[in-house]
Amino acid sequence: MDNNKITYWPELSDYDLETAEVMLEGGRYLYVGFMCHQSIEKMLKAYFVFRKNEIPPFTHNLTKLAELSGLNEIIKENHKDFLFSLQPLNIEARYPSYKKQVLESLNRNNTSDILAKTKEFQIWVKQMLPIL
Repeated sequence: MDNNKITYWPELSDYDLETAEVMLEGGRYLYVGFMCHQSIEKMLKAYFVFRKNEIPPFTHNLTKLAELSGLNEIIKENHKDFLFSLQPLNIEARYPSYKKQVLESLNRNNTSDILAKTKEFQIWVKQMLPIL
């Protein structure tokens, strides 16, 4: 197994997480959610590479990535719920027809919570990767 292929994804995930923190400080709540989604997506892809030793699928669907990687076999229920709740923030952040509705639902408190849960999930996945 090529460890560089595994470490590549968490490095990008860390960058996305740092970007989410900057967006939170700037009050850009929609993009906090988007970057948290991106961060988790990359951790799921790292886990996929670790388990399958293959290029991860080209999908943004977090629950599908968890399933394809085999993570669903060990994932906690609260993490499944978190992935499910984070999923729409990827699509809705990209398309103008959804932005207004999503923007109205996001605030500093709930995006701070999303960021905290993202950090928790990221750490949990990193602990399972042998080289991190």
